[in-house]
Amino acid sequence: MNRFFLSCQACLVVCLLIWPPSSTQAEEGASRSEVYKNVARLAAVGDKLFHDPRLSASGVLSCASCHSEKAAFAPDNALSVQYGGVDMAQRGHRAVPSLKYLQNVPQFTEHFFDSEDEADESIDNGPTGGLTWDGRANTQAEQAVIPLLAFFEMGQQAPQDVVRRALSAGYGEALKALGPYLQTTDLFQVITKALEAYQQDWRRFYPYSSKYDAYLAGKTVLTPREHKGLELFEDPEKGNCASCHKSQPGNDGTPPQFTDYGMIAVGVPRNRALPFNQNPKVFDLGLCGPDRTDLKQYAEYCGLFRTPSLRNVATRQTFFHNGFYHSLRDAVAFYVLRDTHPERIYPVGKDGRILKYDDLPKQYQENINMDPPFGPQPGNRPVLSDDEIDAIVAFLKTLTDGYSDTQKRSDATP
Repeated sequence: MNRFFLSCQACLVVCLLIWPPSSTQAEEGASRSEVYKNVARLAAVGDKLFHDPRLSASGVLSCASCHSEKAAFAPDNALSVQYGGVDMAQRGHRAVPSLKYLQNVPQFTEHFFDSEDEADESIDNGPTGGLTWDGRANTQAEQAVIPLLAFFEMGQQAPQDVVRRALSAGYGEALKALGPYLQTTDLFQVITKALEAYQQDWRRFYPYSSKYDAYLAGKTVLTPREHKGLELFEDPEKGNCASCHKSQPGNDGTPPQFTDYGMIAVGVPRNRALPFNQNPKVFDLGLCGPDRTDLKQYAEYCGLFRTPSLRNVATRQTFFHNGFYHSLRDAVAFYVLRDTHPERIYPVGKDGRILKYDDLPKQYQENINMDPPFGPQPGNRPVLSDDEIDAIVAFLKTLTDGYSDTQKRSDATP
């Protein structure tokens, strides 16, 4: 794989900012070498900042506290949402996503035109891209601002508070030295750019080292159960998972990201364990609020959240934007039971009626996706049996990074 082809947004931005014009090949080579050194310095500072709890108002919460490397840069616990804030007792309303495989996420657009058929680029896929569950950050530097200043996360009130803590922690000399290369004296911008640069280390954040990657490269084989799970995952009449979680390499040969980066409403049950949801009149509407405010007037966007990558999904202990599910199997089963056996998914009201789609006001429920495996089925029979659900789960486990050469040799042996 050409790792340069998968080069990072942050490094490109840095290169464009600081690469001076050269009149000779020797000068160009020296300039390029200096660029690489400065990018490496920026990433090294970002690595330290990412793991340093002193940037938080509490002094105990770092980026790595919620994005653990051993858990694919997601939480290493089963909490639906994490604790934070000045007193480490505050909680937000969304599950913490993984930071892996974000390098190719397109910038947010309301109208994304793309197609698997290179001859047809006329299909409007609607709102697509951006980072976070609602796509409101277009770069990882922008994304870094959110937890740093969120009252229920790092808990700082303003950028200068973050800078002050960074200076107090001894980062002043390094940050000021990097400022000229980023053409800025704003140390908060240097901090966010450093965090962004750190996340472009492909060995950590997008290594493509899963069993499925080895399978696509012809270096191993899937077990019969894993292969059956892949077939069901891709079958439009069965799991139909690949319609949103793309599982095949792109037309240009790039590895599958297991997401189409699109926005979708799936009707996950309301997580009544969250403090945010104690008020029955309050809803997390995703793309149209409350965290994102620029699209709140678009009713057709309410309830939509960005489709996450399924890479390393088997390492997760919490699923969906509100962290309602804590089992990968339950998360898969939700898709086939939501409309065939809603009594197994949603609570029952005092009047005995099933509170279907209970985390979205009725006026927005028409936004909920009804593509297979959703929707009513003949005889209320789910499109996937229990055994087929288990097979898909077995396949999803092949998406975990760190598949070793020893395992490859063992699995490839008849």
